[in-house]
Amino acid sequence: MNVLVINCGSSSLKYQFIDMTSEEVLAKGLVERIGIEGSILKHQTTGKDKVSIEQPMHDHKIALQLVLEALMNSEHGAIKDLKEIAAVGHRVVHGGEAFSHSALIDEHVKKAIEDCIELAPLHNPPNLIGINACQEILPNVPMVAVFDTAFHQTMPKSSYLYGLPYEYYEKYKVRRYGFHGTSHKYVAQKTAEILNKNLEDINIITCHLGNGASVTAVEKGHSVDTSMGFTPLEGLIMGTRCGDIDPAMVTFLMEKENLSTAQINDVMNKKSGVLGISKVSSDFRDIETEAEKGNENAKIALETYYKKVKKYIGAYMAEMGSVDAIVFTAGLGENSSSARLAICGGMEGIGIEIDAKENDMRGEEKVVSKPSSKISVLVVPTNEELMIARDTLEIVKSI
Repeated sequence: MNVLVINCGSSSLKYQFIDMTSEEVLAKGLVERIGIEGSILKHQTTGKDKVSIEQPMHDHKIALQLVLEALMNSEHGAIKDLKEIAAVGHRVVHGGEAFSHSALIDEHVKKAIEDCIELAPLHNPPNLIGINACQEILPNVPMVAVFDTAFHQTMPKSSYLYGLPYEYYEKYKVRRYGFHGTSHKYVAQKTAEILNKNLEDINIITCHLGNGASVTAVEKGHSVDTSMGFTPLEGLIMGTRCGDIDPAMVTFLMEKENLSTAQINDVMNKKSGVLGISKVSSDFRDIETEAEKGNENAKIALETYYKKVKKYIGAYMAEMGSVDAIVFTAGLGENSSSARLAICGGMEGIGIEIDAKENDMRGEEKVVSKPSSKISVLVVPTNEELMIARDTLEIVKSI
C-alpha cells in the first residue's frame, strides 16, 4: 500500500511517497514559489537522479498535477498509474479541540479545519487548499487529515488553561493547544523502541529543537504538557519568535515604539528570538560560528536559548515526578552536539549524565548518555512524514 504525504504551505508543497509495506520512501520532493514568479519543482525518486522542473504554477492544483506527473514519469518517476496511490495523508496544523486523532477527510472535517483558521491563519488555509486540490484530481482516493495539535489533546485542563477569565475559554476556546505533535509522537514511540520498553510504561521529555521549537512531557505515551500554547509563539526562544515574555511588555512596546497590533505581532514572530538577541541570524549554525569568533551577542543568544530549554526539562521532570528519557530531535536537536551538551550539562545531580564522546555526532539515532545516567538521553531524527503515513494507513484500514 502506497501513501502520498502532502504538506502544503502558502506558496509551497512538500511531499513524500511511501511504500507502507516496507516504510520505504519511493519518492519525495518540494514545490516552491507557487503563485510567484520562478515556480520550481524539485523531485527525486529513490535510486534515480534528482530533477528540477521550472514552469509557472499559478495555484496548488497545478503544482499537485505536476507532482503526480513527476511520480508517473517514465524516466524519473516511481509509479506507472495513479491507481498505485492508495491514500493521501495531509498535514494540518490546527484541529482545535475537535480532533484528538487523525481523521478521514469529509465535508465535516473540512468545515472543522476551516473553523480553526482564526487560530492558525497562516497554516490552515493552505492546508485546506491542498486538500481541495487533491480531492479534485484524485476524487476516489481516501484522504486523511493528520493534525499537529491532536497529540496534545490528552493534556489535562490544569495544563492547557490560562489564568484568564474562564469565559474566554468558553467563548473563544482560548487555551494551550501545542504544536509539533506529529514529531513529538514519532520520537516518543521511537525512543521506547530503542530502549526496548513499552511506551505505556515510561515517561519521556521530547525536545523538538529547530527554527520553531517546543518541549513536551509525554507520560506513558500521552502528552500531558507542552511549551507551545494558543499559538506557536509561546514557549522556547526560537529562531525568530520570542517565546515566553511578560505580556505587559506588548502594550509597553506598542506605546513606546508607536506600533500597531500587526507591527508588534511581526516583531514577536519575525524579528525576535535568537535573531533578535544575536543581531546575527536566525540560523543557529551562523550564531554558533559567530560565538566561536567571540561575538558576545551570539554567545548570549545561545546561552539564553539553552537555559530556557533546560528550564522546561526541569519543569516537566517535576510535573511527571519521574523521567526515563530525554530525547532531542529536529534540526538543532539532531545536529548540534554543543547545544545538547550545554542543555544537559550541570544536571548530573538530578540524574542526567551526557557522554561527551558519544554525543559528538550529527543526525544519528543514538543513546548519548553515560551508562551510569539515571535518565537516558537520546538523539532521534524525527520523521513526521512517516508518522503521517502511518496514521493515514491506520485510518484507511479501518474504513
